[in-house]
Amino acid sequence: MKLTILFILLLAGLVSAQTPPAKSDTWKPLKFFVGTWEGSGKGEAGDAKVEREYKFTLGDKYLQAIHRSIYDPKANNPKGNVHEDLGLFSYDKVRKQFVFRQFNSEDFMVQWLVTGIADDAKTIILDSEAVENIPKSMRTRLTYKITGDNEFTETYEIAEPGKDLAVYYVKTFKRKK
Repeated sequence: MKLTILFILLLAGLVSAQTPPAKSDTWKPLKFFVGTWEGSGKGEAGDAKVEREYKFTLGDKYLQAIHRSIYDPKANNPKGNVHEDLGLFSYDKVRKQFVFRQFNSEDFMVQWLVTGIADDAKTIILDSEAVENIPKSMRTRLTYKITGDNEFTETYEIAEPGKDLAVYYVKTFKRKK
């Protein structure tokens, strides 16, 4: 009997030693965004219809964002304007921080750092770390606010050298069904 109990305890120890500990879900704060979205935007560039898709790519190591804004015609731009960008979120294990690299159709690239995630993960703040093809001293910020089960807003702010951040646009997104 003692031998049977010892064998069961030994076997249980082997099974638990072979089961890896639960891995934390690094991507949990950003998983909400996976899917296809549509909505509207308002700001300095005018009013726009917006479309975006987030999906994991390259073995689920990156979160890709494909975006398109179609701006309405206005007096100084009678044909309207189309803005497109392609972005990749990655997780920098050394810094223990998300990095978002966004390539824009206007020929500039922004590298953002996720500098804040609210405890409830409903507000995520990204601050520019590097920008290509605009003055180095400009700062930018993106703020994502989850406003419902299938809704979020994105606020983009710009600060010219020596000035405070000012809202450039606000976009509202709803998940497509």
